[in-house]
Amino acid sequence: MDELIKLLDPGLTLEKYEIAGDIIKLYVTSEKTELICPFCNMASARVHSHYDRSFQDLPIQGKKTVVIISNRKMFCNNPECSHTTFAEQFDFLAHKAKKSKRLKEEIIRVSLKQSSVSASEYLRKSVVDVKKSTICNYLKKIRDNNQ
Repeated sequence: MDELIKLLDPGLTLEKYEIAGDIIKLYVTSEKTELICPFCNMASARVHSHYDRSFQDLPIQGKKTVVIISNRKMFCNNPECSHTTFAEQFDFLAHKAKKSKRLKEEIIRVSLKQSSVSASEYLRKSVVDVKKSTICNYLKKIRDNNQ
């Protein structure tokens, strides 16, 4: 299972996992010792606090996958920075997102070929819990970006 997490980000470590019904929960932590402040680009190793951040990812062996990251909040060392703290960020997950980028791409791929209602039903059975309105929002953003 640890290799699956490394595919998402090589800097993650699987701490434990749980399988309940059709859901796999993966609990992970980051191995990075320093993080870069997104506001001033200065490195910091000073941890302010931790919080759990969960999101859905692609299914594993036909089971829906939820990843729970022990996310760190860091102090910024730059006295000139506009922020005193910042949260750890990951390339595979947009800010405040509840679905990984690769899962969002799969939802869009499936939804382009059928109605949002039938796509939602299909995805809910096999890949992820997603509502018709979420699919419509994803497709609207694609349409707006192409104009």
